[in-house]
Amino acid sequence: MNAIVVVDRKWAIGRDGGLLVHLPGDLKYFRERTLGKVNVVGRKTLQSFPGGKPLPGRTNVVLTRDMSFEAQDCVILHSREEVLEYAGKYPAEDVFISGGAEVYRQFLDDCDTFYVTKIDAEFEADRFFPDLDEMGLEVIWSSEIQEEKGIRYQFLKYSRTGESCQK
Repeated sequence: MNAIVVVDRKWAIGRDGGLLVHLPGDLKYFRERTLGKVNVVGRKTLQSFPGGKPLPGRTNVVLTRDMSFEAQDCVILHSREEVLEYAGKYPAEDVFISGGAEVYRQFLDDCDTFYVTKIDAEFEADRFFPDLDEMGLEVIWSSEIQEEKGIRYQFLKYSRTGESCQK
C-alpha cells in the first residue's frame, strides 16, 4: 500500500481539521496519483473535503468508529482489519492511505511507498506525520523544487524497500 501526504519541515500535516496551506500544484499532484485508485481516509478527513463529499474518480473508503455513519458513494468500514481485507481485493500499488493523522498511524507499517509533498516552511499545527527520514526510509525519487504563493515545496517518493522505481 501507499501513503500520500503533504508535510512541512517538522512533518506537520494539519491544523484545526484542515490543511496547513492550499497549494494548487500539490492538489493536482494528489489528483494525478490517486485518480482511479482506492483512497482510504478517516471520517473527519472526508468531511474536510469540498462539500464533505468523496473525491470523484476514486473508490473512496472511509474508516470510522461511528457505526451509524453513512456517506454516499463511499465504502464505510469500522476497523483496520476491515480496511486491510477490503484493500486486499486490489493491487497494493492502487491503494492510498490519505489521512488524517490517526489513519496514517494505523496503516504506517502496512505501507511500503510514501508520496510526500515536503514544504520548505514551518506552520502552526496540531497534527503530524511520522518523520520518514528519522525512520531510515529511502527517497527513491524527487521532483524539481516547486514554488507557489512564495512557498517552496518538493514532491518526494520514499520507499521502505529501497528499490528504485520511476515517478
